[in-house]
Amino acid sequence: MTFAAGSAAHQVRQKVRTRALSSPTANQAPGFVQANLAILPREIAYDFLLFCQRNPKPCPLIGVSDVGVPMIETLGHDLDIRTDVPRYRVWENGKLVAEPHDIRDIWRDDLVSFAIGCSFSFEEALLASNIPVRHIEDGTNVPMYRTSIETVPAGVFSGPLVVSMRPMKPQDAIKAIQITSRFPSVHGAPVHIGDPSDIGIKDISAPDYGDAVRIEADEIPVFWACGVTPQAAIARAAPPFSITHAPGYMLVTDLANADLSL
Repeated sequence: MTFAAGSAAHQVRQKVRTRALSSPTANQAPGFVQANLAILPREIAYDFLLFCQRNPKPCPLIGVSDVGVPMIETLGHDLDIRTDVPRYRVWENGKLVAEPHDIRDIWRDDLVSFAIGCSFSFEEALLASNIPVRHIEDGTNVPMYRTSIETVPAGVFSGPLVVSMRPMKPQDAIKAIQITSRFPSVHGAPVHIGDPSDIGIKDISAPDYGDAVRIEADEIPVFWACGVTPQAAIARAAPPFSITHAPGYMLVTDLANADLSL
């Protein structure tokens, strides 16, 4: 696949690369697919590939790099895995040790990059159908929560399902189910609607990642599988070294959201 320079997505990546943009990427480059990122040493990359295949709702793979190559050519023109995410997370033995804006100085020749579909992509379709998206309205990061639902293990990887939440009126939630079910490559339909405690979330006002958002009296929380799930799995596996994106700070690709719709 060939991509041209100058697309809105390419411009966003250029801004990220020069640090002109360092905020969460929700609603950046409308129309283009955004991706979660996991970067792992070669020796555990196959385990992670299996983990994604066994857990397609939270981990829908849209691209995998060659070993040691800091790009995924199927995702964009002049795309550099090391510089084009607004904020990264560096992990050592399962512990978060840094959140840099650039990982060129810690890049290694044995690393494999995995790009995973992101729910930011289907938000464009929700907005086009006049379904409000609260974190976009309020200019905050989407709230994300660890649940009591366990993923299917693969090799060294296992852990809880992480979900993102958007409050909606019941009639909008019904439409959102219909809309997002057409986007399996970016998490598809919700995994839960209603009482957060049913999936192990004790306090909806205290997300594990992102920012809390207001939920009005006539709204219900709607939960989608989230691409931050691999971060929980990486933390549990505790490899000596790994890198992910910071939640909400995504890799903006040149893929079109419309191409992912069924």
